Amino acid sequence: MEEESLNLTKYLSSAGVASRRHAAELIKEGHVLVNGVVETNPGTRITSSDAVICDGKKVIPRKAAQRHYIMLNKPRGYVCTNSDDHAAKKAVDLIQLTDGARLFSAGRLDKNSEGLILFSDDGDFVEKLTHPRHNVRKTYEVSTDQPLTEQDISRMLKGIQNAGDTLRALSVTPLSPSKYRLVLGEGKNREIRRMMEALGRTTKRLKRVAVGKLRLSGVDVGEWRELTAAEKALALQ
Repeated sequence: MEEESLNLTKYLSSAGVASRRHAAELIKEGHVLVNGVVETNPGTRITSSDAVICDGKKVIPRKAAQRHYIMLNKPRGYVCTNSDDHAAKKAVDLIQLTDGARLFSAGRLDKNSEGLILFSDDGDFVEKLTHPRHNVRKTYEVSTDQPLTEQDISRMLKGIQNAGDTLRALSVTPLSPSKYRLVLGEGKNREIRRMMEALGRTTKRLKRVAVGKLRLSGVDVGEWRELTAAEKALALQ
């Protein structure tokens, strides 16, 4: 009976080393050794008998029951990065695990934004939440210094050209004067703030309240908890 194998990219993501996209980059850049030899082909098949090392550390895929799926209510002032050693406040540092798992954020919230962000050591889960082809929508509440006009909202729905990107909201719902609920699809870097700037508005507060159909709930600002299996599924819808 042939031994089960995984391609090297999936093997790394299953171990929580990185998302699939980042894992493929690590492989191509020569960070990964298979049986003592640098392997630059992301499609190389790996079995349990192979020794895989990434940046000097042995890679061992985690079993599904051992993986973490975490909801964090990010406060303002924290950055969503694992790699910036100079960042004074990293969102991932608010999560304290006892098993040494390496967590990755599913997308980012900028330093001055707050609310729901998901972390996991399951690279496939992170990939499904962040890659545009999976079309996982994110919902935000934004407060502005001045109300938006009907023309402003129409521009946001049609798409605003900015620095080579088309910035677009899938829906804009007024909640109160100068406060709105926005739903985004792909989610480009600082997309809401850039749209507001293009409309001559200033973003006073920006909070993510949902990923897919998973809403921020049961966690105070700065706190975190593990997702249930049902919540994990909701995040992908």
